[in-house]
Amino acid sequence: LEVAIMFSLYELAGVFTNLAAGMMGARWGIRLTLIMGLCLQILSYGLLFGWKDDWSKHTAIIYVTIAQMFAGIAKDLTKLGGKTVTKLVTPEGKDTRLFRLVSLLTGWKNSLKGVGYFLGSALLQVSYPLALGFMMGLIVIAMPFAVFGLDKDLGTAKKNNASLKEIFVFDNFNLNVLSLARLFLFASRDFWFEVPLPFYLRSPDCQALGPDFPCSLEDESCTRGAVCDPSLEYCTNINPGGGCGGPGLDRVVVGAFLGGYIILYGQVQSWTPQLVTGPLNQTPPNKMTEVFWGLVNCYPTLIATVVVYASEAFRAYQLKSMIAWLVIIIVTFAVIFAINSSIHSFLVVKYAKSDKVAVSVGFYYMSNALGRLMGTLGSGFLYTYAGEDLEIFSGFNPGSNGRLGLAACFLAGTISSLIAAIITIWIKDEESGFKCGSWTIVEPKDSIEEAEDSNPEGNQHPQPEASTLLGAGEDVKPEIQAEGSSLILNSNPGKSESV
Repeated sequence: LEVAIMFSLYELAGVFTNLAAGMMGARWGIRLTLIMGLCLQILSYGLLFGWKDDWSKHTAIIYVTIAQMFAGIAKDLTKLGGKTVTKLVTPEGKDTRLFRLVSLLTGWKNSLKGVGYFLGSALLQVSYPLALGFMMGLIVIAMPFAVFGLDKDLGTAKKNNASLKEIFVFDNFNLNVLSLARLFLFASRDFWFEVPLPFYLRSPDCQALGPDFPCSLEDESCTRGAVCDPSLEYCTNINPGGGCGGPGLDRVVVGAFLGGYIILYGQVQSWTPQLVTGPLNQTPPNKMTEVFWGLVNCYPTLIATVVVYASEAFRAYQLKSMIAWLVIIIVTFAVIFAINSSIHSFLVVKYAKSDKVAVSVGFYYMSNALGRLMGTLGSGFLYTYAGEDLEIFSGFNPGSNGRLGLAACFLAGTISSLIAAIITIWIKDEESGFKCGSWTIVEPKDSIEEAEDSNPEGNQHPQPEASTLLGAGEDVKPEIQAEGSSLILNSNPGKSESV
């Protein structure tokens, strides 16, 4: 819960940053927002250099939370520019090209984020200052490209400058509904991914802690994830607040696990138009495409809820089976969630007004930040309090039941995914219909209108063509004459057909 609170200001800052960045981008251009974001990211790393090991827990939480706030502002200032420019450089009506560009940019952004996740955890094993310094160096390398490579007027409003009043004029119905759906979509991931999953992966076996497991610092006899307390001389949980019952993986392994998820997620995003929606005839996607994939998004976390809560693998602490299940569930979710995110990222720039795209994208990602905030805080409460405290021995508490806490978080993610899919149904975007490969599930609207126009009286059977009446391939010269309101086609003596 304390870690979730530390992330809360990071996400809350994103809510206001996206609103402010949208106005700033529309007024002064996205180059300014990008440069400000990079500078604030350097500031946040600089603040982390001030960490002191002898601080009290409360002081440390407050300090890191403030540093995280600047990092959150920096992230959303830089992200705004990347999302906005795709709309600005794509001609109107080129939706397929726009979808591919948005997917490519968003996917590689997330893949690089995964690389940073892994590098950060790996470099921490070497040196804390080295990890911070390396990340600051990467930002310094990127800075000249933002300063000298972008036009200062890129992204500015062409007619009127944006204002806060204009942002909250809800005249773009589709964008507003999509923003609400985005809130629940990203909450569905952060209910279990941001805080509970790392804690669970690091947590030790509950049954291998306490006075029955004596230890010494020399023999390292404690199981994975447990530590030897020299004052008690038995194995304890290094972080009781993080619960117990997990596989007890090392920090670098957990970092690789989470970093691998983000890299895979990003790559699937990049190739969604070519590998998923293209072969399924769903490119460019519309609201029905997202409803379909939004419902599919419910399944991995629903299965995870049942498996973690009720399967023998987790209840009996079968380590190999536990890890195998977690890998399968998380990889499956990464693929499906990436497809959803790619479709969402396209729809927001499609629905955004071309002359106010920075404002529209800023408002949309404000909802994104709210969803992450709801998921992060909710996960902290669920993981901490859904799993009851265990007391294996009198007076010894190894922590809460991480298995039950994680199952509750997966269930919350499933409910949130379902709500996002239901909300998306309200969007008014059915013109192109919906296909799934060679099957047409919903006919395109223009096809239905053409059928109605060609058959206005609602006849069940369309009238046959003249070539059918006369006989395909026959060398005939029909004689046409009028009789009242009918046409008589005479192709053979003594034989006529009325049309």
